[in-house]
Amino acid sequence: MHRTSHANGVVTYHFAQLAGMPVTAHVATRHGGVSPAPWSTLNFSIVRGDEPARVAENHMRLAAALGYTRANLVTCTQVHGTGIAKVDGSDAGTKQTGCDGLMTDTLGLPLGLVFGDCVPVLLYDRVRNVLGVVHAGWRGTVNGAAAALLWAMQAGYSTQPGNVCACIGPSIGPASYAVGDEVLQMAQARLPNADDLFTWPQGHDANPHFDLWRANASQLEAEGVPAAQIEIAAIDTAQTTNDFFSHRAEHGRCGLFMMVAWLEGR
Repeated sequence: MHRTSHANGVVTYHFAQLAGMPVTAHVATRHGGVSPAPWSTLNFSIVRGDEPARVAENHMRLAAALGYTRANLVTCTQVHGTGIAKVDGSDAGTKQTGCDGLMTDTLGLPLGLVFGDCVPVLLYDRVRNVLGVVHAGWRGTVNGAAAALLWAMQAGYSTQPGNVCACIGPSIGPASYAVGDEVLQMAQARLPNADDLFTWPQGHDANPHFDLWRANASQLEAEGVPAAQIEIAAIDTAQTTNDFFSHRAEHGRCGLFMMVAWLEGR
């Protein structure tokens, strides 16, 4: 990913492999907003105690930095599931309920999701010019959220996996993500390559570490997305709290950052 500082103080990262393609996608850092500690400063969550007026101003600042219309932003409730909503211009400005992902072929329609360690996954069909985004925490990952987004794009827009560019954004990394037996057992039950996704850096008497990046990438590869077309940011939010909020590293006292993306004209 590449880091950009915008004129109004907002700082974002964008995916290298999307350069030159008719799609814009940025992951906002925590810089350039108006929220005080512990949400400092570019927080997009109103459920963690921050004032709605400050969150609204943060939204306006990100929109101004990137050049989209804030009132048109489509979001979703993010329930740690695998539901995907198909949206178009008639959905501009709405929050889709009961889902963790969004997909569209409507030009200029911004899609936004928020994160604080969970994995931002973006899929772009470069032939059909279709965009999809999904929020994948550990539950979403082991239940196949990334694959669910790809399947939804196949069903909704006739996307072919070989035409997809996939991007896995900043999230908690395997060096930081120690998990308990519940996560390990569910992953072993649901993911065919679970043994490749866990390590025990401190020995088998300690908690294993889960590689969410590889788990999501391997799902997409298994469904036919070429490995060479999957970009993993490899930015560990728990180790880069100077740039990103991290629920784990900040013990829940933090905001949420946003990924926003939209399709450009060809």
